[in-house]
Amino acid sequence: MKSRPFGATQRVVPTIGQGTWNFPERGVAVQEAKEALRVGIDLGLVHIDTAEMYGNGRAEEVIGEVIRGVPREQLFIVSKVLPSNATFDGTLRACDASLLRLGTDYLDCFLLHWRGAHELGETMRAMERLIDDGKIRSLGVSNFDVDDLEAARAYLQSYPIACNQVLYHLGERSVERHVLPYCGAHGIALVAYSPFGSGDFPSPRSKGGRVLSAVAERRSVSAHAVALAFLTRIDGTFVIPKAARPAHVRDNASASQLELDERDVAEIAAAFPLLSRDGPLATL
Repeated sequence: MKSRPFGATQRVVPTIGQGTWNFPERGVAVQEAKEALRVGIDLGLVHIDTAEMYGNGRAEEVIGEVIRGVPREQLFIVSKVLPSNATFDGTLRACDASLLRLGTDYLDCFLLHWRGAHELGETMRAMERLIDDGKIRSLGVSNFDVDDLEAARAYLQSYPIACNQVLYHLGERSVERHVLPYCGAHGIALVAYSPFGSGDFPSPRSKGGRVLSAVAERRSVSAHAVALAFLTRIDGTFVIPKAARPAHVRDNASASQLELDERDVAEIAAAFPLLSRDGPLATL
């Protein structure tokens, strides 16, 4: 399992993780989703991402049921506080509630889901308090552009930003222009959410899809695995694809062993060009 240091933390984390946004919450589908999480953990996909927003906490409860009995030190669990809850006291309460739903004593990283109306300095102060209290091991942000990252870093007194979680997929590579270089320069991991897009992964019949299929055939893997390998080709990057079915988790895990060569990268980059766009950071 290919792993690398997670930002400024002391943890070495697999480049491929497991996301739980829009995870099934009940019924037969949730049982399959639980099995997918278990399969992923067994395969080494121990970076599990969630948030209090996902299913109004239900995703955290599902994860808690799955990880019960798994040695905690083997896992890297990340959750997020909603901006509407991100006052100083609200951030502390949100963390406690997430810990309760997950059934764990600490989070490996706790993120502000996106920047909202509450004072950013108060949120960062609460994050540092949570580290001091042993409830989180590191702090991070999500959907932050360079200006937001600069602002957050200016408020921190004792601990660095461990990661910035952003929208990053083949059709949306704009973070490579400014955000990714900034993160690399400041020891901040860049974690790609929705790395397959949002229901719009390139069709095998499209120009880009044909390129992915050609690379996949040469490498004896799937087009989805090729996409994940491309997004994690740069040091300091991670991906958290959602996979609610065991077969999809196994396919995602195969990307961890895939090393693209210069030809592969050049063909994919040409098929999915980096667009010139200096507007707000793209989000879902």
